[in-house]
Amino acid sequence: MFRRILLPAICALFACQAASAREVTTRTWTENGVTWTETTVVEVYEPGSERIAGIPRADVKGVASFGPFEVLDGTRAALVAETDSYSPADFQKMLRAYPGIRVLEMPDCPGTIDDHANLRLGRMIRARGLATLVPEHGSVRSGAVELFLAGASRSAAPDAQFVVHSWIDDEGHEPDDFAASAPVNRAYVDYYREMGLGPDKASAFYALTNSVPNDQVVTLGTADLARYAALD
Repeated sequence: MFRRILLPAICALFACQAASAREVTTRTWTENGVTWTETTVVEVYEPGSERIAGIPRADVKGVASFGPFEVLDGTRAALVAETDSYSPADFQKMLRAYPGIRVLEMPDCPGTIDDHANLRLGRMIRARGLATLVPEHGSVRSGAVELFLAGASRSAAPDAQFVVHSWIDDEGHEPDDFAASAPVNRAYVDYYREMGLGPDKASAFYALTNSVPNDQVVTLGTADLARYAALD
């Protein structure tokens, strides 16, 4: 059964923050027998929406850390913190260092402060064919639900919880401030379809996430989510 509750005050700490990321390029050349290296750092501004609920980082420690990811062993990693503009690059670095990772565990995931980057990350997870897994007592919240749906196969413990709510952009706008056919809304429905949800279920799931404003949530159980997305 769906439950609607108010978000804790911590969510307000992240609302309406613009996101940025760094693009770093390096070139090396030799001139008059001297080798020179030039590094250029460009700040990339990405205005966008955010969805986050709960504590910033889970108490999970692996053998290596890459942003919000902890490598558990040669085949498993865990998402343990909110994602941001740097997370797609963190994901790439992790897989370069540990190419054998096949499973992304999600024990306690609060969401994202950059939905644009978060959807890119989801597509990367799907492209690499990773499975997503929510263990016993796991909690996947807000923007992290999109990452769970990105799994090439998806599984969750019977007591897992999935928390959804509307996004909010850096100007305080939410989905209902735009037409249903607006690109900002279509982007999510299109994403869900890419992740294997049928057209009707993709639209219905997006409507469910928007059934409460950003400062409230709907809590789903594993069986609830399975009505919209196939689980193993």
